[in-house]
Amino acid sequence: MRALATRLTLSPATVAAAFRLLRTRGLVTGDGRRGTIVCAKPPVAGRATLALPSNVRNLALGNPDPQMLPDLAPILARLKPAGRLYGTAANRSDLVRAAIRMFAADGIAAREIAIVGGAFDGIERIFTAHLRAGDRIAIEDPGYPDVLDLARALGLLARPVTVDDRGLVPADLARALKAGVQALVMTPRAQNPTGAALDADRAGELRALLKGYPEVLVIEDDHAGPIAGAEAFTLADQARARWAIVRSMSKSLGPDLRVAIVAGDALTIGRVSGRQRLGTGWVSHILQSIVAELLNDAETQKLIRRAAKKYTARRAALIDALARNGVTAHGRSGLNVWIPVSEEGATVQNLIAAGWAVSPGERFRLESAPGVRVTIAALKREDAVILAAAIAAAVQPGERGRAA
Repeated sequence: MRALATRLTLSPATVAAAFRLLRTRGLVTGDGRRGTIVCAKPPVAGRATLALPSNVRNLALGNPDPQMLPDLAPILARLKPAGRLYGTAANRSDLVRAAIRMFAADGIAAREIAIVGGAFDGIERIFTAHLRAGDRIAIEDPGYPDVLDLARALGLLARPVTVDDRGLVPADLARALKAGVQALVMTPRAQNPTGAALDADRAGELRALLKGYPEVLVIEDDHAGPIAGAEAFTLADQARARWAIVRSMSKSLGPDLRVAIVAGDALTIGRVSGRQRLGTGWVSHILQSIVAELLNDAETQKLIRRAAKKYTARRAALIDALARNGVTAHGRSGLNVWIPVSEEGATVQNLIAAGWAVSPGERFRLESAPGVRVTIAALKREDAVILAAAIAAAVQPGERGRAA
């Protein structure tokens, strides 16, 4: 900074202020002794929707199967909800009670609850409640790109942590914690894009590591919730000073509901709710009443359990079909299957030519190896066989059998 100030004939204080402004806007990040680094992508990265030929089936978007979502028409007819007026409680008590029961069923004692407008609304509010530009956060690699984009937009410095089939790799998380991260963002099940899911042993290892860093904020993005096809394990030890679990309703009840439930410590939930009051104010009580009704509806809960089984069978069908074609794939839970490949671009283009659109792995990765993501939500068993053969033909020569 002193050298730059001399070259520009400015005071060092002016140059330092400019660097702070750039960090605040997410254009650069400070990285300790390595200095200041220009962010690899803009703080808010726009993504153009790929126009596909009419004969190409799109398995790139990550959507749930519409057939596995509840029909809202009878719910709306039954509810006839009235709009909320100013001056009443932000959160519906019936939804809060349903949320507490939902978490309790998974062994999570949720005493404080916030209702937010979707998973990323919740994650952003948690970030801003505790973190400032220049803070370091540990994130999954590969992981969901919107988390990285959000971190960059807020001027946070991302530290990648390797993911295997059972979630975060303990040795890599230990390195990130030792490096001084202020927060950890992770997905306990249905990890996007790999389908990783914690088991009891891995969750125990990670909790033991985190006990040595009680000041680190732990954020869990349980976006798939009950349709993940895996048991719920948590790293958010209730004795921690700062923790939050965000459970979206988008995958199980429908993306357009835009409702997510946040459980956390009292300070975090208080800050999230307080900041919400200064912005949107509250999540529509019409939406809240629909979600509360669905969470308490026996038929909807049966549909959710059926959806979890369907998604599990569809993941297995594709992974098994790929294995018969000599291609290794990953997907312990959730709506996606991750397939390691050596050339993402060539694989994606070859598959489009064969009538299938999948997502290139580049946007999900920081330091991890290449791959492609396939959304299996609506993929029938007979289609999985055809797709697996197309993937086997699309990968580069000599790649099959060594993709892992």
